[in-house]
Amino acid sequence: MTLHISDTVEELLAKLADYFIDSANKSIKKKGRFSVALSGGSSPELLYGLLSSPDFCERVDWSKVYFFLGDERYVSLTDAASNFLMIKTVLFVPLGIDASQVFPVDTSLSPTDAAANYLQKIQQHFDDSQPRFDLVLLGLGDNSHTASLFPFTEILHESEASVKAVFLPDQLLYRVSFTAPLINLAHRVAFLVYGAAKASAVENVLEGADDILHYPARMIRPGDGALDWFLDTAAATKIMK
Repeated sequence: MTLHISDTVEELLAKLADYFIDSANKSIKKKGRFSVALSGGSSPELLYGLLSSPDFCERVDWSKVYFFLGDERYVSLTDAASNFLMIKTVLFVPLGIDASQVFPVDTSLSPTDAAANYLQKIQQHFDDSQPRFDLVLLGLGDNSHTASLFPFTEILHESEASVKAVFLPDQLLYRVSFTAPLINLAHRVAFLVYGAAKASAVENVLEGADDILHYPARMIRPGDGALDWFLDTAAATKIMK
């Protein structure tokens, strides 16, 4: 595991954008394509805006990048809460990404069927071989969840590299998410976390008790890949001792 700590959010985002581009170009050179699973939420929105900006957009052959989502809310793809809609607006449209390169979750299906359908899309993309993403981008909630691996949910007990529906009783909402074993197959996994509100969660995940039910992000430990945490000093305050 490698920590990348920046003094400002701007420096942090630029560092992760460089990391994203480096990952993409290395994969494209080696395999002819780059398969990435993106995170939703407000934190990565700034990253996607940076990647589609003039300073970064010309540094990758975007026609060879294939986009998946590590998790999605069970809402219409045109709903304001949709991770796909946010990413489409901030990244896909500005870059002119072809629809054939983007794999949204089909939320017109039932939650269970949407998860099964998404797993099938992933397996087809990887030609039914082990689905190893080149990069999985993740965020971290203040309750130590990542993707839709929330504390005390059934998906935390999944031992297969898969996609599952998750019901969150406090939100009365389903989500569709990669399981931890699927994330852990990736060649690279990168967390983007900033702000003082996340400091306790960062401490719990990186230095706390090995309690995955309380701190699900502790499950993310790639077996044969790199794990990188991109933090600003505010988020890293409690681990900088």
